[in-house]
Amino acid sequence: MNIKICVSISPETVSEAMRLVEKAENHKADFVEVRLDRLRNHNELPDIADCSQVPMIAANRSIKHQGKFLGSETERRQILLNAAESGFKYVDVEIPALESDDFINKLRKMGANLILSFHDFTKTPSLPRMGKILEREIASGADICKIVTTAGSIKDNLTVLNFVSRACKRAKMVCFAMGELGKPSRILSPLFGALFAIASLERGGETAQGQLTVQEMRDIYQTLGLVE
Repeated sequence: MNIKICVSISPETVSEAMRLVEKAENHKADFVEVRLDRLRNHNELPDIADCSQVPMIAANRSIKHQGKFLGSETERRQILLNAAESGFKYVDVEIPALESDDFINKLRKMGANLILSFHDFTKTPSLPRMGKILEREIASGADICKIVTTAGSIKDNLTVLNFVSRACKRAKMVCFAMGELGKPSRILSPLFGALFAIASLERGGETAQGQLTVQEMRDIYQTLGLVE
């Protein structure tokens, strides 16, 4: 089974970003998500984009979405536009930004593939609610649809996995539940049709609650006989 893992990193400097990307490469990451919201200087994004052949995802989370970016929404979006222009293969855009057709169109003209994402940091919505979110992402032209919830119980993992098993027939999906109780869905989502799982590079480098390290996830998949 071809299970893909995206390693999420959150560097403060360009040199740190390049070092972490190299480590992710050594762990055979299939994608690297670079969280730009902690980056102190955004003037050297091409150096990050060009430092690896692994497909790179640019994400820039505001405080509202549990990120670290303290600037204005206009500034946040401009950084994502700069990332697309610098050669990042994918740009992760939160659903609220879909209200701006101009922003989405500019990203597309720059050649970026769009990951249109929804995060619920308090709960796991119902299947019908997640279905409506998916419809909106598809209608907006997502190359990858991302729906991430928060597990309040073990049963929420079943809800998310049930959803992704159906939704992956309609779109490329990334879907799991955050939090300690959501770990089963993080591990199992690729088995149910998700494009990739998301992991941290190492302990202390988590970019969301409940993340396992890339090595921990590979060890689990190997124990289950799913990868060599």
